[in-house]
Amino acid sequence: MKATTPPSPNNLKPIIRSTAAASRPSLVRVYPTRISVQCAYRSKSMNFPNGVGSSRADWQSSCAILASKVVNQEQPTEKAGGGADHVAAVNGHNTAIDLNLVPIEKVSDNNNNNNKPVAKPLTITDLSPAPMHGSQLRVAYQGVPGAYSEAAAGKAYPNCEAIPCDQFEVAFQAVELWIADRAVLPIENSLGGSIHRNYDLLLRHRLHIVGEVQFPVHHCLLALPGVRKEYLTRVISHPQALAQCELTLTKLGLNVAREAVDDTAGAAEFVAAKDLRDTAAIASARAADLYGLNILADGIQDDSSNVTRFVMLAREPIIPRTDRPFKTSIVFAHDKGTSVLFKVLSAFAFRNISLTKIESRPHRNRPIRLVDDANVGTAKHFEYMFYVDFEASMAEVRAQNALAEVQEFTSFLRVLGSYPMDMTPWSPSGGD
Repeated sequence: MKATTPPSPNNLKPIIRSTAAASRPSLVRVYPTRISVQCAYRSKSMNFPNGVGSSRADWQSSCAILASKVVNQEQPTEKAGGGADHVAAVNGHNTAIDLNLVPIEKVSDNNNNNNKPVAKPLTITDLSPAPMHGSQLRVAYQGVPGAYSEAAAGKAYPNCEAIPCDQFEVAFQAVELWIADRAVLPIENSLGGSIHRNYDLLLRHRLHIVGEVQFPVHHCLLALPGVRKEYLTRVISHPQALAQCELTLTKLGLNVAREAVDDTAGAAEFVAAKDLRDTAAIASARAADLYGLNILADGIQDDSSNVTRFVMLAREPIIPRTDRPFKTSIVFAHDKGTSVLFKVLSAFAFRNISLTKIESRPHRNRPIRLVDDANVGTAKHFEYMFYVDFEASMAEVRAQNALAEVQEFTSFLRVLGSYPMDMTPWSPSGGD
């Protein structure tokens, strides 16, 4: 099975990468020729007031820089022990948990010396409206063209403009700085489980979950044209892809070394770019088409029911509805006391709300909690953040009442998003 000739470098989309700057990282687009350029769209020259720039490219770059200096949401702060700033949780529920959010800068009034929030500087939201109905959405994803995340973006938003990023963190920043309208993020796999790094990013950033996609994973063994399986000495791919194909590789009689790389499509790109005739990559069939590779073996995953769940992220939440099945994702930290987790879960059970997932992650800022007891000494417990998905819309009264009760037992509560469930019919992996 021979793939088509890869496109010329001039037609390949740039990859957004993070670069180290004096104060904080910024985003640049890197083309396959490894030339770094500013993130901007080319169009005819336009003049904007106040000297923003002589072209749309200058305007967007300037606004993106300004946007990076703005706090996403102004919330009242209070001083806790030690003088550190802490942010109030949702719904006015106070918490002492430090979320590493940037505090609002204050200025002193010469007349009454009262502290007032600094005036909000110009951001790209003041000049660039969100895409209107029918406009092409820009969706950021981690990886290179041919990645499964790119395919998931196409399933969620057909005919979208997929924007590759070299890191998950960069995909978040691309949406926050208005370089992209959405981001697609793998959150869990039916074989590999939860992707913990991405759960941490959901808490660190202020984006909202607005949708989900469950995408079947269909792995192929790819090599350069003319290469046969018996010539191979090495197979490269993402660590999870290698683990998911371990038994099949053995059944194929391949006595090869396994080597892990950052992503599946990146492995295919590496084989093609370096002209490696002793190396194969595990990636999608689309990656074979893009990089001019042949498919030596199709559907090599050990389990045909291999599926990855992706969530879609946006700057603003969507309006929850009740006319179709919705799912809501929350994160909370429990307050001191006994049986707190049981009480939280009971709030959902009493209202007949089904939980589809619960995930715990150690609290980064307060990993250990000490419990003093004169009789048994000092006990040390891990502090956890809990991520919960449940089947209900925030437009339903029962969901609102459940969260109101949960708030009574928690020191921090945040709704990550209330969004439509992926209701597409399930079928085992059978190709892209």
